[in-house]
Amino acid sequence: LTGKVTINEELEEMLEIENPVIFTQVIITDTQQAMQALADIEARYFDIMKLEKRIRELYDMFADMALLVDQQEEIIDRIENHVKNAVNYINKGKVLIPMASKYRRKKILIGICLCVCVFVIVVSVISSIIQQ
Repeated sequence: LTGKVTINEELEEMLEIENPVIFTQVIITDTQQAMQALADIEARYFDIMKLEKRIRELYDMFADMALLVDQQEEIIDRIENHVKNAVNYINKGKVLIPMASKYRRKKILIGICLCVCVFVIVVSVISSIIQQ
């Protein structure tokens, strides 16, 4: 009844002594052990509940992170495309800047030649007018 295994001979001896304290003492001891076991089980249960709550919070955090990544995936893709375009523009710039510098020098030379030609024409027109 109390969870303690007793041999028949021990049981007979207890009955012959006619001392009820022996039975109550065993019941009290067993009750205290059961109460301690219950307290241990309750403590484990509450620890498991705390652990479950923390795991649920961690799961929620990962779910939120996945949602944010999904929502911002388009933005991240756009940023990636802009970076690629910037690299392409820089590479084109490396090629076009020396060409532009070369064209600028040619333009200056053409301008100088044009000015010289205009000057020569003006001088020749003036000299032909003066000779007449």
